[in-house]
This record gives sequence, structure tokens and C-alpha cells, in this order.
Amino acid sequence: MDLMFDISGLASEEEKFSTSKKDVLKYLKIIGVDTRFISYTPQKIYINSLRFSKFSRAREKTFYKQYPDIEIVRNSLFQKICSRSAKLLTLEIKPNSTILMPEDNFLCELLLEPYTRKYGVKLVYEGDYDLKVNPLILDDKVNSIFEGIFNGEGLNLVNDENEIYPLANVSLEWINSFLEMDGQELIEKENDNDLANSFSEFLEDVAPQFRENVVSASEFIEIKLKNKN
Repeated sequence: MDLMFDISGLASEEEKFSTSKKDVLKYLKIIGVDTRFISYTPQKIYINSLRFSKFSRAREKTFYKQYPDIEIVRNSLFQKICSRSAKLLTLEIKPNSTILMPEDNFLCELLLEPYTRKYGVKLVYEGDYDLKVNPLILDDKVNSIFEGIFNGEGLNLVNDENEIYPLANVSLEWINSFLEMDGQELIEKENDNDLANSFSEFLEDVAPQFRENVVSASEFIEIKLKNKN
């Protein structure tokens, strides 16, 4: 199958491809890559899902013949982040919607870029929009829940129907591990509640998966309370 796509690519050698995003994506399609499952940047192509993108080593070799200066990133941790993020985004994003992006958030840029092809969304940085990206990470979401409980305010899930949360299922450890491997600037927790942070650090030592469990339990309780009312 890969040989077939290599031949189709070679058969198109007479066609000239520039380094524009349009041409790079076009060439990827020609060699058999599903561009809905990669993230494009001018310097690097990040694979979101090795399986669904069909970005085999043979296709990578063919791509490098045409674009030797664009790096293909096969980062397994990034693919895990994409999988976690997709579980939320597929529920939150509406097709053909306009999405307001946060400033200077490299990872959100990577995660949302494929949805311009998956769902036909438009990413904007100002002006009118249908949905707004909230870069809340899993650690801050959990600490916000703890803070609400410790302050006697009840559950605080920080959800807004006009916002989408691409990083709400992704831990700070995963995010910074990937950013460090990719040579990007690391991020820090936003929640500065000492009690909530200390409690999270304690739970980290005894139950490393506690964050996902806290969010799931809180969402279950919230649904039950809404149905009761």
C-alpha cells in the first residue's frame, strides 16, 4: 500500500509544490496521509495519531524527499495528549464554528489546528466567536475543586458552555514533559491555593491517578444534583 502511494507521489513530480501550508497539506494527501490527524506548523509536522494519520515510515521518507527541512515529530506522549484532548473536544466543538484562541499557548495551537480540517472550524485571535478556548489544565481543575470544598463552597467544576477545554484532561507533568522534549517554554500551575496544592501533593504520593478520579466523581455528583433539582 505504501509503495502505491509512493508511486502516486512520484507520478506527480511534474507538479511544483511550494512550502505554503496549502501545498504541504496537499502533498501529504497525495502520499496517503490523513491530515485530520496531524498538526501543521511551518517547521514541524506533529503526528496526533499514528494509526489514523497513516503516516508510515515509508510515507515519511517520501515526504522528506519533497520537504527535507520540515521535521516529522513522532512523539508518543504528544499522541497520548491528543487522545485525552479529543475526548473533550469531540463533545465540545461544533462543526464550522469560530473559535477564539488564547495568546501564546503553543500546545493549544497544536491541539486545535487539526480541527480546522476535521470540523471545518475557524481559529481567530480577536473579534466575534462562537466558542472560546480555556487553557485550564487537569491539575488546576482538580485544585479548584478542592479549593471550593475547603472553602465550604461545594463543587467548583469551572465549566462554561461557551468555552472549550482542550487541556482539562491533561496533567501538568505530561504537558511539561512534552514541551521540554520539543524545546518549548514550560508552563506553571495557575491555582495558588496552598491548602489545595498541599492536598494534591499528598494524594500524588499515595494515588497517582487521583486527578482523573476526582474529576469523574465530581462530574457524577454534579449531574446527580442537577437531575434532583
